[in-house]
Amino acid sequence: MSEVALAERPLVDGEKQPLPELTAPARNPLLDHAILPTLLRLAWPNVVALSAGTVVVIFETTYIGRLGTEALAAMALVFPFVMLTMTMSGGAMGGGVSSAIARALGAGDRERADTLAGHALLIAICFGLTFTVAMLTFGSTLLQLLGGRGNVLSQALAYITIFFAGGVIPWLMNTFAAILRGTGNMKMPSAMQTTSAGLQIVLGGTLGLGLGPVPQLGMAGVAAGTLTAFAFGAGVMGWYVFSGRARVRPMLKGFRIQRGMFFDILKVGAIACFNPLQGVLTLLIFTHMLAHYGTEVLAGYGIGARLEFMLTTLAFAVGIASVPAVGMAIGAGRVDRARRIAWTGCALAFVVVGLLGTLLAIFPHVWVNLFTDDPGVRMASRTYLATCAPLYAFLGLATVSYFSSQGAAKVLGPVLAQTARLGFVCIGGWYLLSIDAAATSFFWLAAASMVLLGVLSVLSVMLTRWGPKSGPVPEIRPALS
Repeated sequence: MSEVALAERPLVDGEKQPLPELTAPARNPLLDHAILPTLLRLAWPNVVALSAGTVVVIFETTYIGRLGTEALAAMALVFPFVMLTMTMSGGAMGGGVSSAIARALGAGDRERADTLAGHALLIAICFGLTFTVAMLTFGSTLLQLLGGRGNVLSQALAYITIFFAGGVIPWLMNTFAAILRGTGNMKMPSAMQTTSAGLQIVLGGTLGLGLGPVPQLGMAGVAAGTLTAFAFGAGVMGWYVFSGRARVRPMLKGFRIQRGMFFDILKVGAIACFNPLQGVLTLLIFTHMLAHYGTEVLAGYGIGARLEFMLTTLAFAVGIASVPAVGMAIGAGRVDRARRIAWTGCALAFVVVGLLGTLLAIFPHVWVNLFTDDPGVRMASRTYLATCAPLYAFLGLATVSYFSSQGAAKVLGPVLAQTARLGFVCIGGWYLLSIDAAATSFFWLAAASMVLLGVLSVLSVMLTRWGPKSGPVPEIRPALS
């Protein structure tokens, strides 16, 4: 019976007015539900979206291959710059955005979350324009430093001229996705990223190869298809956020720049940007060292690295899910729950990635035979997988530790762990080259670097203080509509 009905009901003689019924506060799934089912519910849409990204890479490589070997070489030149844009805007700065918004909502401060969303979009525009100016100004020089010459350089320039002319678009797409994920909404951004991936395959292939009445635009067409697909995803998510359907709505009317809002995002996002930078640098250095052992060893390593990318995608899905879950718990002052979320996610990633890696180490032909018939390449791939694949589990640990630390706004430790891995690979690789060690020694170096990264990342979470420096924070459990 409602409070009003209780007040209006006539009293029987001697009866006291009953106290009004108290409505129990609405439960917040990210704060109140069991941790493992919550993480799984948040993670599965990310698995779909990240898997779609893997499919795009496969299809894109296929139809660019039809443009010729020079086009494939051109794509190899531009790929690091495109991936740097996507990882910085998505996993790094995007994690900072999701963390800040989740912590604000966890503390019950909806107005702050709205303001943070507006500042996040401003950051995305600034970073996108920075990439545009840098790549259009220095792109040719950078591509030449990587070895671009002749027609390969021309095709690579055609791609980056189109793609980075719209450099703001991928930043806006990933920032809108980060805003939604910060509220705990994983389905909408994952659905749009999956849809954009499908459009990217269709439009990139059509414009690049010139299917039907469409003229063949080559690498410029591939870039235009990618940018158009991203613009569609950014547009739909932008409409969803600004329409009020999301749990936050960026404040534009009377918008005023507040330094504290920028700091709340950048103290996580800016530091986190060093993680993909170091990851790419580690990969480039290790690949350069292996090149001394010939094409077969390098190709075999490349096949193993593809598997590493696919399996760690599962850890990324869990890690992205942990950002809002940890962030809301921190915002609500529930530090113990935040740490339980981190450890649950780490255990989940360690077991799943490690189990799959171990199975493929035991049966490497299941993966290797998909890519090559060359006996030398197969042997190198099998040796690499037997050595490293079971230890992909530690990459899962490092990934979830990194994202969980983003949610807690304490990301420096995992970034320094990546720095330690980079130094370990550089020093170890230099030593192995100096003694003319066998190629298998480099595989063991790679395996040891994975263990080092995973252990240091977990230790950084254990040893870093999460939550307030002094005094308990009152627990607030806002409802999420």
